[in-house]
Amino acid sequence: MIAQPTRPGQFRVVDAFSRIVRLGEGLAATGRLSQEAMDRAIEALKVCASKLHGVELRGKRLIATEACRAAENGEAFLERVRAETGLELEIINRETEARLAVSGCSSLVGRETRSVVLFDIGGGSSEIAVIRIGDNRSSRLANHITHWTSLPVGVVTLSERHGGRDVSPTVFEAMITEVAGMLDQFDCPSVEALGHSAADVDFHLIGTSGTVTTLAGVHLDLPRYDRRRVDGLWLSDDEVSAMQAKLLSWDYQSRAANPCIGPDRADLVLAGCAILEAIRRRWPSSRMRVADRGLREGLLTDMMADDGVWRRNRTRRPPGSRDRVPHL
Repeated sequence: MIAQPTRPGQFRVVDAFSRIVRLGEGLAATGRLSQEAMDRAIEALKVCASKLHGVELRGKRLIATEACRAAENGEAFLERVRAETGLELEIINRETEARLAVSGCSSLVGRETRSVVLFDIGGGSSEIAVIRIGDNRSSRLANHITHWTSLPVGVVTLSERHGGRDVSPTVFEAMITEVAGMLDQFDCPSVEALGHSAADVDFHLIGTSGTVTTLAGVHLDLPRYDRRRVDGLWLSDDEVSAMQAKLLSWDYQSRAANPCIGPDRADLVLAGCAILEAIRRRWPSSRMRVADRGLREGLLTDMMADDGVWRRNRTRRPPGSRDRVPHL
């Protein structure tokens, strides 16, 4: 994702690219990134490298997450990336990943909100941050994180352990139980301890991941996925439950045929729903906000804030000034 800063706290995306590569496929069983998974990722990264060629950037940051953190050959893979694409990736730790997810979603937390549980369901890990906002709201939402955790489970690892193609209600509940057991180890306040009830309007969940955006797309019955209609969408607790029940009632072929799921996610989406359900049971809320944004937006937001571009842009600059140079 390449972007230019606009008004304070916001930016305009110049170019973006994403592809599902399942880098962590088979990792739980072998402890290593497979040759096929690395090949898929390299091909996607070559596209990224070609898009960056000739672009003048003020700053950039290229990151790798759980698959590379956990794999025995994670560093070796990054060496191969460097050799074959020219891109130098850094492996970030779990706390950094959680903070970036929060930074990426900061514009979706309204002024009336006092507490949020934000979660990012990934392929190999799931980050959860509890955010409590007092009267003095920081310009960086991540400064209000009071508790965070990174569960060593994501849609790829959970679906590999339980099976993602044919998921019965019994298997689905077993997935939820496994994730709930991990959440039990997270020493963190309940909704009541945060000073709220599930119905309070100043407390809600924010989900940023393919799981929640898929649920939103299915809920809207979109003929094809549309980020503009999904990002920022509110779903009630009943609507989330209904969408999960609908997906659980579909077989693999039906899920694959849905334009908001497709064959790439058809065997992963129910594992994501199980992680989501475990989170909803731990922190009941009357509503959840859907975020089609995350680490990339968080990186851009933090880099632009560190650069001071929004402070400088409060004073009018001539068109083409150096403050407008894109960030990656």
